[in-house]
Amino acid sequence: MPAPHRRLRPLAVLAAAVALAVTGCAAAVPAAPAVPPPDPVTWTGCGPGLECGTLEVPQEYTDPGGPRITLAVMRHRATDPQRRIGTLFFNPGGPGVAATDTLRAMPATAGSPGTFGPEVLARFDVVAMDPRGVGASSGVRCRTDAERATAAASTAADPAVPGGAPLPALLAEARALAEGCAAHGDPAFLASLSTDNVARDLDRLRAALGEETITYYGISYGTVVGPMYATLFPDRVRQMVLDAPVDTTLWTGDPLEFLDEVAVASERTLDAWFDACRTEGTAVCPVGDGDPAAAFDALVAGLERRPAPARAVEGLAPAGVVDGAMLLETARGAAGDRTLWPVLTTALATAQRGDGTLAHLLYRNLTVSPFGVPTATQEQHTAVRCADWTTPADVAAHTAAAERAVGHAPRIGTRAAYSALACAVWPAPNTDRVTAPLTGAGAPPTLVVGGRLDPVTPHTWAKRTADTLEQAVLLTREGVGHGSYGTDPCVDAAVEATLLDTTLPAAGTVCTPPPATTRPGAVPGG
Repeated sequence: MPAPHRRLRPLAVLAAAVALAVTGCAAAVPAAPAVPPPDPVTWTGCGPGLECGTLEVPQEYTDPGGPRITLAVMRHRATDPQRRIGTLFFNPGGPGVAATDTLRAMPATAGSPGTFGPEVLARFDVVAMDPRGVGASSGVRCRTDAERATAAASTAADPAVPGGAPLPALLAEARALAEGCAAHGDPAFLASLSTDNVARDLDRLRAALGEETITYYGISYGTVVGPMYATLFPDRVRQMVLDAPVDTTLWTGDPLEFLDEVAVASERTLDAWFDACRTEGTAVCPVGDGDPAAAFDALVAGLERRPAPARAVEGLAPAGVVDGAMLLETARGAAGDRTLWPVLTTALATAQRGDGTLAHLLYRNLTVSPFGVPTATQEQHTAVRCADWTTPADVAAHTAAAERAVGHAPRIGTRAAYSALACAVWPAPNTDRVTAPLTGAGAPPTLVVGGRLDPVTPHTWAKRTADTLEQAVLLTREGVGHGSYGTDPCVDAAVEATLLDTTLPAAGTVCTPPPATTRPGAVPGG
């Protein structure tokens, strides 16, 4: 959601190879029973400038005396403690992305969305919490390592078929995933993974740190956590920024429409790459003879008939092959990131010559949510969204949605089709999740940052988020990309003024970075 945001390795690496109590309520949101104050976090050094600890929380806040789970937390202390403002919490998306991994990798991810600037790091203690089910916190597991490896190397998906396979096979796969999740863990734990519990966990951490209020930055799925927190605990928010926001009404209420709109957003960014490639010409973008879209479709079909071999890239990807479905997924991911447009050009051009190495490298390292991929991260992503979503159990509804998605997004719609089936057969129904509108009523004004061509969270969602929140200001970033803060000086200035000084930009502010290019070897924005 995406993430849906996933960067397990800095994108620069890929380009170089050619990322005190929990109570409170709002209107229509029930209050949880009182929970005793948490113990302070015991911190130990765990890396340059980093401290790590754990936090114990109730598995279910409706049963505060029941089972407990353990959450992994990490802190980067303010580098200028004399000017320290407070604690900044963040969620990097997914769901399924470990915030602690993101914080640890942050020195190597300058220029990537969601990377905090030096002044923010100077003025705040930045605290990462791996949400329940994710990363080093009490986790979700649905497949064995062997099953993951087999799925990751599979070339069985057919890019011309909605969902990649006939419906009976998709249903069997969905049931196997759901049953695997239940077999590897307690269904009651799976049912507890909803975002309202994540927000309550965040407030437990606030209390454990002795903070009266928090500052919060969320990107992608983190923009579900933020409004949930602001709705449950509006008086505990100092300031909030939501970057690449999810439409929370769709997230909880209509996941099939949610997936359809994501598919359309991804299709638009791929179309934008085609348009730029055609406009820049074959001397810059040697994919096709003036018609890169037709050349791409032909390449996908050709690789489906005869996959291209891929050499191993030490430390990044094993040897393998690239088929049409893999290439389509690679293009979906890379076209949605303007910094990877030149890399995508090279990957497609080399694949046309029968060398799938770069496309395979991107496929193995860049695949992002919200559509199913055979990784541990996707297992966690599925478990969280199944705890949050109101998913139809009727397979006919999924079939109708698949047909709509393919009609709206002929290339990417096949990836979206049936990708909520696991939630339709999920073994751990969550009957007490918060489904009320996430208005953040009573919280300070929120800065909402939306990209005009975001491949995962379309700009219309940013508008809806700003409209749903009781107080919000919308800033728009032109161009392609999922997430804006950390990628553009104009956006960075607005976000940091909001976080540091609680000074929001004027409503309707638009930031316009330099246009993206498909030219191989180009420096984005240079």
